[in-house]
Amino acid sequence: MEPDLFTAAAEDRQEKDPSSSPLAVRMRPRTLDEVVGQQHLLKQGSPLRRLVGEAGGGPAGPSSVILWGPPGTGKTTLAYVVSKATNKRFVELSAITAGVKEVRAVIEGARRATGGFGKETVLFLDEIHRFSKAQQDSLLPAVENRWVTLIAATTENPYFSIISPLLSRSLLLTLEPLTDEDLRALLRRALTDERGLGGAVTLPEAAESHLLRIAGGDARRALTALEAAAGAALAKHEPEITLETLEETVDRAAVKYDRDGDQHYDVASALIKSIRGSDVDAALHYLARMIEAGEDPRFIARRLMISASEDIGLADPTALPTAVAAAQAVAMIGFPEAALTLSHATIALALAPKSNAATLAISAAQDDVRRGLAGPVPAHLRDGHYKGAAKLGHAQGYVYPHDVPGGIAAQEYAPDAVRGRRYYEPTRYGAEARYADVADRVRERLGRGEQGGPGSS
Repeated sequence: MEPDLFTAAAEDRQEKDPSSSPLAVRMRPRTLDEVVGQQHLLKQGSPLRRLVGEAGGGPAGPSSVILWGPPGTGKTTLAYVVSKATNKRFVELSAITAGVKEVRAVIEGARRATGGFGKETVLFLDEIHRFSKAQQDSLLPAVENRWVTLIAATTENPYFSIISPLLSRSLLLTLEPLTDEDLRALLRRALTDERGLGGAVTLPEAAESHLLRIAGGDARRALTALEAAAGAALAKHEPEITLETLEETVDRAAVKYDRDGDQHYDVASALIKSIRGSDVDAALHYLARMIEAGEDPRFIARRLMISASEDIGLADPTALPTAVAAAQAVAMIGFPEAALTLSHATIALALAPKSNAATLAISAAQDDVRRGLAGPVPAHLRDGHYKGAAKLGHAQGYVYPHDVPGGIAAQEYAPDAVRGRRYYEPTRYGAEARYADVADRVRERLGRGEQGGPGSS
């Protein structure tokens, strides 16, 4: 790396007094063999081992890589190991603070180092998803010509957040959440290692199990909680971190949910699918996760309104009004009271009878229109209010339904191209059974009682 004067001074202080650094920093692996988890990325000959020079590539040099995974799974750790183990020039940037100017300076420095000293450059770019398209474009020449070997880290789906040209020039490596066994090994190492707590305290099984639940697969969170609990235990002159001390130190488990990343969409999707599946308890769990993570209540309410039409429809005609009322209430009261309203609506939708007939109906109708099955509006249905309309035959022969007994006029309403097509096929679930009976009677009066399913003719 190429630290400035202040960064160098900070690193020198940390080397002389390691205890000044957080436990998570002190316990960073020094080699790939010390890395916990992610063994699928650490096999012999893997791109990461080639980056640190453990496997020769000859004319096939190490590729640029994009590390994608949840927080705390080791993206920064892997880059740190590369920086310590490689004999290449290593430069670190964060997309939070860096811009095109800084990227170009690194690239220019890499070209000088390669040309003047034959020294290759590895560029670690953290939070690459925060770069705009133009900023990501600035990396392309350097990656394509291998002026730098890029290690980019992101917590967001790269297929959405990283431009295709950069993806195609890099290897995408997916990091998995750490297992409890991975975290257990990390915690036990931190307890005994001289870089960590050096045996100052012990961690009984009950406290260890609770700490693993708190961590939620996040190594950084696990080590941060361990350090805080160890400090509390030592302050009380206790030789072990009891469950009570741990619970006092870590008041609650942090919700693993990123409002701007994949978790945002994954948890929202799980909420809607749980409602669709009528699992009210699972739906409430995902709702609670969104609320505890500070999700915008209006976003949740919008998803509930969509669910009411998409998955319930006329099986329960009150579902949509309930969801709309919840959205209006949420907009007026906000959190924390809005949680009650969202719970009310979620329970009502989850336990309502389900029908996607309305969804299938409009999808089938749109499909026909997209395929060109439209055709002219029948002449008797066209607007006849303007001067000259009668001469064109518009509105001639139209039968006013209110003048007919029963209010149903047996005349053709659809264009010739879709005559006889049936889009709405109601279920017999809940209140939709009544609509099914009505639809059958109306179609019989219109002379279309024997037609088939959605979109059929």
